[in-house]
Amino acid sequence: MAVARGSRAAKPASKTLIPQLEWNQVQPSPVVLVTGSETFLAERAIRQLRDLLKAEDPSLEVTDVDAASYSPGELLSLASPSLFGEPRLLRVSAVEKCTDAFIDDAIAYLGYPADDTYVVLRHGGGVRGKKLLEAVRAAAGVATEIVCAELKRDSDKYEFASAEFRAAGKRATPGAIRALVSAFSDDLAELSAACAQLVSDASDEITEVTVERYYAGRVETNAFVVADSAIAGNYGDSLALLRHALASGADPVPIVAAFAMKLRTMAKVMGTRGGSGQLAGQLGMAPWQIDRARRDLSGWTGEGLGRSIQVLAETDESVKGAGRDPVFALERMIGVISSRGTL
Repeated sequence: MAVARGSRAAKPASKTLIPQLEWNQVQPSPVVLVTGSETFLAERAIRQLRDLLKAEDPSLEVTDVDAASYSPGELLSLASPSLFGEPRLLRVSAVEKCTDAFIDDAIAYLGYPADDTYVVLRHGGGVRGKKLLEAVRAAAGVATEIVCAELKRDSDKYEFASAEFRAAGKRATPGAIRALVSAFSDDLAELSAACAQLVSDASDEITEVTVERYYAGRVETNAFVVADSAIAGNYGDSLALLRHALASGADPVPIVAAFAMKLRTMAKVMGTRGGSGQLAGQLGMAPWQIDRARRDLSGWTGEGLGRSIQVLAETDESVKGAGRDPVFALERMIGVISSRGTL
């Protein structure tokens, strides 16, 4: 039986009595409820909590639980004190699809949370588990809620991108940030990846010129769309997308960079086993990146991926001045990658 922090009874109620924080205001508490439809922000918030707890105690033991296939007693068993007394983080996914047994056990756990154990409940939305959500929100002193609502307004996405650059200690002009938001308004994960790419590659202040050089033509067609099409094996479509991107002003260098980002991620994930949440810390990646890479790897072999990465490196040299015809080099690379390295 878990050692209790206290004996507060968890009575379901409609009134919220616990702190409700933004995704970037994560604080440890015995139970952390992560709600909202923005998966990217939710995964980042959970990762930040794990990193915070890991920094406090490197012996932190992390366990992933799928609430959709939960068995009675599992939560209490996992939260029970270990032989060596190391702190524990239980990351519970799919609470919006949870079993009845999970609802009963989680509500009971709220009354007697275990010492040195942190339980994260990820609820993506919907009516399933409403009774549990009400109980958590009434558990003052035990739980906090991290709200990860979808960023729908451009002003919210602008603030998000600005925060990405501030966190990295990189200056970006308002015009540059507006251009990025315009180019990546449909996908927060891609917006974050674009910010990270610019932080990594740009040595000076990031301006509209910098964004234009990397992501010209992104609103209509972009390097990532070209890469996705080629990796999926669509040779004809990939060539058409490439030519449209180049005609729209896209530079060959960031196009190759987009391919490199995708293939490196695939290489990291190939051959791994286990849930994406469990592997995220080991690979230094977000769970959504692992899930996407696994989808991308369908139909690929290790030999084909290795061949494609070799051709990618040759293309990178060519578009940076070592070759006479960067467009030909790009088309050759697309031919190899769309064949999954068999050409």
